[in-house]
Amino acid sequence: MGMGHWGMCVIGFTLSLCAGGAKAQEQPQLNLMPLPANVQLGSGSLRVDSSFSVALTGHTEPRLDRAVQRFLRQLSRQTALPFSAKASTKPTLTVHTDHASKEVQELGEDESYMLSITSDSAKIDAPTPMGAMHGLQTFLQLVEVSPDGFAAPAVTIQDKPRFPWRGLMIDVARHFIPLDVLKRNLDGMEAVKMNVFHWHLSEDQGFRAESKKFPKLHTLGSDGLYYTQDEIRDLIAYARDRGIRVVPEFDMPGHSTAWFVGHPELASGPGPYQIERKWGIFDPAMDLANEKTYKFLDELVAEMTKLFPDHYFHIGGDEVNGKQWDANPKIQEFKKSHKLATNEALQAYFSERVQKIVTKHGKAVVGWDEVFIPGVPKDIVIQSWRGQASLAQAAAQGYHGILSNGYYLDLGWPAARHYAVDPTSGQAANLTPEQQQLILGGESCMWSEYVNPENIDSRIWPRNAAIAERLWSPQNVTDVASMYARLHAVSAQLEWLGLTHRTYYPQMLRRIAGHAATPEQLTALRTLADVVEPTKEYTREATAPAEPTSATPLNRVVDAVPLESDAARRFGELVDKFVSSSCRDADAAAQLRVQLSTWRDNDGKLQPLMQRSFLVKEIAATSQDLSALAAVGLAALDFANKGGAAPDDWKTQQLAVIEQVKKPKAQLLLMPTPAIQTLVEAVAAGGGCAATK
Repeated sequence: MGMGHWGMCVIGFTLSLCAGGAKAQEQPQLNLMPLPANVQLGSGSLRVDSSFSVALTGHTEPRLDRAVQRFLRQLSRQTALPFSAKASTKPTLTVHTDHASKEVQELGEDESYMLSITSDSAKIDAPTPMGAMHGLQTFLQLVEVSPDGFAAPAVTIQDKPRFPWRGLMIDVARHFIPLDVLKRNLDGMEAVKMNVFHWHLSEDQGFRAESKKFPKLHTLGSDGLYYTQDEIRDLIAYARDRGIRVVPEFDMPGHSTAWFVGHPELASGPGPYQIERKWGIFDPAMDLANEKTYKFLDELVAEMTKLFPDHYFHIGGDEVNGKQWDANPKIQEFKKSHKLATNEALQAYFSERVQKIVTKHGKAVVGWDEVFIPGVPKDIVIQSWRGQASLAQAAAQGYHGILSNGYYLDLGWPAARHYAVDPTSGQAANLTPEQQQLILGGESCMWSEYVNPENIDSRIWPRNAAIAERLWSPQNVTDVASMYARLHAVSAQLEWLGLTHRTYYPQMLRRIAGHAATPEQLTALRTLADVVEPTKEYTREATAPAEPTSATPLNRVVDAVPLESDAARRFGELVDKFVSSSCRDADAAAQLRVQLSTWRDNDGKLQPLMQRSFLVKEIAATSQDLSALAAVGLAALDFANKGGAAPDDWKTQQLAVIEQVKKPKAQLLLMPTPAIQTLVEAVAAGGGCAATK
């Protein structure tokens, strides 16, 4: 089965595998994510019991031994089977690795592997340890409970990634994220075959890396919340063990207020400075006209490039508003004498100087869109937050790029919307094949204004796995229903790694409800919380009850609910099914009626908690809205039941209710609203209820 054939083999909720090019036959779903490049299902399955063992052949190294130990621990967690530590004469799984990978992991190393499973044994073949580790992760996803024990299906998988750069950026500066939380997210990245951790270490709100050369950076610029150099080395080793590169980012010349607390001499405006507590774009920026700035950066970059072994070093470069530069006579004079007409030209001058510094210390620069200026060296990598157009523009001129626009996890988009974004779509689709090769992949971004160690996992997972698939799997793997079915399975599997993206939620709701809440009241809170999502994009700050700061507690319902409501998505699918049956699907109608009745009656059950908890009281209006919305849905079902069109004034009244409900309250959106609007419009159209479809 060739790669081009692959996208046609994903149908609906079942992963149907094309057997020998014949017509696709329905097979049990394989909950693999990312989907491999090529899968052929055999017959039968391999039993996984306590006698299961693994042997390494070919190239071996301590990292592979540790990977196998990790694999067995994980398999034991998933199955609760104890495995013997003794070497077996007849291993169940043989892992053959051809040769070592580079001492420091490099971009574009061979990550391919082949996995074959028969009813009596399994084998992974890989050129490098990275491929071998990817194969182990695929095997873990294949093990499933069966009627006679745990088993993995007989299968042959040939797999390799579509893009070499598949990253996750975590901003640890706006809210500090402890090492143990980062490590479990690296475990999650390994599980979905992501290979770059972009560590955003400095911001207006904090400088988070220990500098022995300039200790005032972290002692005065971090509130004591920073990583020691030993901790940084520990995390880099932890990541390397999992086939993940660590790219540090020190954002300059803007987003740098925290630097100036200890080093006001670097700034373009007079101090004193203090750590920024609010969110947004601030005036302070580095003094680009002062030679001492470049001497300082040279010494800092020298220290940090020794600490971080990766070939790439991120210098940020985004969002400078230029106000401090405009107000500084020396900088204005510098611009004139250097014939720099604009602040953009001034920043281009700075980027070029910093680039030379980074290159001198043996590294290549990564920067946000703003560092892409005519004449910058060709080994720069442009990280695009603006979109495929700027990525395509850079590639057309021979520059490497990675896409982040479309993968901002903090914006709260559904997995399907991230999944639809492709690094080589849009204007990038018009590039020549050689130019397309310059697009290295992408990175999802977790900016941390509204996350802390308690809820960060839920803001990254499981949606990040859909982005991981987009960056790994063939371009024509795009079936959304299949993606959601597999995402659900992967989400459960990620829990075994210790990620808290599902366990945090009932805990936060319990805090919101209080210890005295009855099971029924907790259920009522969960019923409402399950169908709301935080407002999207960057509207949260504008609708906040008070201006948020880094000290604002993240303990409200808006901080607790997942960023994507599965319950609302499933309800929408059910409405679509009902409407497309010309409102004749009695089973769908019955399911809708049960759900809508539950929602209609929920407000009454939640009332006692509203009296008791200020955090529940905040969502009182949203609770009333859900009841009102459900009543509209039930009325629509009643009309559908009678047949014929509903009167026009009824439709007008119902749509007026829906318009009211659409307005966000307590920074929350009621997610079943569009589906109920679909139902109302279909019923009002009459004529078999499918007129709007």
